[in-house]
Amino acid sequence: MEIVTYLIDLFLHLDKHLAELISQYGTWTYAILFLVIFCETGLVIAPFLPGDSLLFATGALAATGALDPNIAFALMALASVLGDNTNYTIGRFIGPRAFSGNSRFLKREYLDKTQQFYDKYGGRTIIVGRFLPIIRTFAPFVAGVAKMDRRKYVPFTIIGAMFWVGLFVYAGYFFGSLPFVKNNFSIVIVVIILISAVPAILEVIRHRRNRNKPVR
Repeated sequence: MEIVTYLIDLFLHLDKHLAELISQYGTWTYAILFLVIFCETGLVIAPFLPGDSLLFATGALAATGALDPNIAFALMALASVLGDNTNYTIGRFIGPRAFSGNSRFLKREYLDKTQQFYDKYGGRTIIVGRFLPIIRTFAPFVAGVAKMDRRKYVPFTIIGAMFWVGLFVYAGYFFGSLPFVKNNFSIVIVVIILISAVPAILEVIRHRRNRNKPVR
């Protein structure tokens, strides 16, 4: 229960926690941010780490002069690309064996459906998936298991990383210093998380409706 409380506090008060990191570790904060984004995108077991909210908070603190927004953008985009490719490589190495057990989350049908999605939408899957929590962590792993062509995968993951990191870091940089945002940072973070989750929620609803439709 204490861990859950800590995680909630971490998400809702990222600005304060990040400010504490900066005051304590100085330029080493960049390395910590790099590591968090790398793990969030590179380890299929770490989707709980802050992504969108951390990027926004980083940009907001950069607006105060505590960090350089361009350095933060470059390092976190690099971390995202490396994380995605690590996740992809692990999935490719493990292969379909990852879906051979009784895991609730790694089922063979997920592999087949994801492969069909990749076949239908191509590189857009990688780019759009960047903006969906959980899916952002899971999709590269499944792409590797499904043996998506790496030559196609890499360019799209680079484009997706730059769009994702750039959007949230610079949004935080330009809007994070506004009085309303500063005084209601927790609410803003919750809104960001909810907005990020909307596409995934809509997809789940659509899937359930289609599944419940009577077969003619």
